[in-house]
Amino acid sequence: MFKAVRPVTQVLLAVAFMEGGLGILSPLISLDLAQKNVSTGLIGLVTSGYFTGFLLGTLSCHWVIDRVGHIRAFAVFAAVAGNATLGHIIFGDPYAWIALRVLMGYAFAGQFVVIESWLNDKATDDNRGRVFSYYMATSWAASGISPLALNFHDAIGSVILFCLVAILLGTALIPMALTRVGNPEIGDREHFGIRKLLGISPTGVVICFGSGLLNSAYYGLLPAYAERVGLTTGELAILFSASTIAGLVIQFPIGFLSDHFGRRPLMLISLITAAALAGVVASLDTPAFITLLIVLFLLDGATAPLYALGVGQTNDYVQKQDFVAASAGLLFAWGLGSAIGPTVAGVVMGWFGPNGLFWFLVVGLALIAAFVLIRILVRRALSAREQSNYVAVPMTAGTYGAPELDPRAAPQHHPQKMPDQ
Repeated sequence: MFKAVRPVTQVLLAVAFMEGGLGILSPLISLDLAQKNVSTGLIGLVTSGYFTGFLLGTLSCHWVIDRVGHIRAFAVFAAVAGNATLGHIIFGDPYAWIALRVLMGYAFAGQFVVIESWLNDKATDDNRGRVFSYYMATSWAASGISPLALNFHDAIGSVILFCLVAILLGTALIPMALTRVGNPEIGDREHFGIRKLLGISPTGVVICFGSGLLNSAYYGLLPAYAERVGLTTGELAILFSASTIAGLVIQFPIGFLSDHFGRRPLMLISLITAAALAGVVASLDTPAFITLLIVLFLLDGATAPLYALGVGQTNDYVQKQDFVAASAGLLFAWGLGSAIGPTVAGVVMGWFGPNGLFWFLVVGLALIAAFVLIRILVRRALSAREQSNYVAVPMTAGTYGAPELDPRAAPQHHPQKMPDQ
């Protein structure tokens, strides 16, 4: 076990610090804006800025990596992310924060391209699945624990928390910079276009797009909702951490059921359940915290596996050697939805008040459920034997999902390289 993780220990440490910083920063920004009485529409734009930058980064950050190599590129992206974080302290204008969030998104996309290229390069055919699981576990754990830092918001203020995030992001650079292992081989990152993917699996594309659209809106605007309905920052921190726990716990039964009964029935059940739970929250004007915690825990559990189900649905219809390219195209669909969702949800909240966030979720989930139902009626599902295995993917605000490491993908082989001199 430890032999498999030893070559990537430094990379996983960097992931833990990055996800830890991001897990604090994302809710902190929305909370800070909400406490300054910034409109929900503008909070949505700030949130969308991150995913817009992330989407742009996935498409173009390889130019920087190709030019200077992985280690130097990681240092550049880490510096940009740290500076952008501190910029939130210097610039108080929310419109300036949109630009800062775009920079953050771009920098994090670049860092995760480096991280996942490194992991893929160091993994072998024998330990690839274990390296993938360590990466997913590290991402999930760090993103679940770090929001608890919001408990200290009222005592120490947002400035100290912004500085803490910058420290974490800077610390992520240390294990990467100290490595004596040579740069990974830089390879081409191919991806299928949306049109091609729609021809292969319309359901997979719509689910991945919808997952980004709805989850980014939910997590980006939940702090604004919490502030408007009178929750404390400590209660908000618990909600964020509980959401990660819910997403982790539900993966195991969802994986078993989807492999035995099919992706689309599980998608439909998850969507209908989530829509009903969102409707419950939308109907509550002043929800008690314990009620909200229980309902949102179940809601998070229902929506968390949607992206992985969408990837699995698409993977069932592509050749093994095309899995990475298909996953990259689905990631683009997810990123596109993530860039749109918070802005639309923020406008809806401006029209209907804080409960507008959950009415947005109800409508979105219901429309996607209707689409999945239509596809079930018009296209025969694959049998359980014809399906690939379900693999859990935590769609945090940073993690790509490492399609090259996914056990369902064809192994990626790399030429032997000499260590850097």
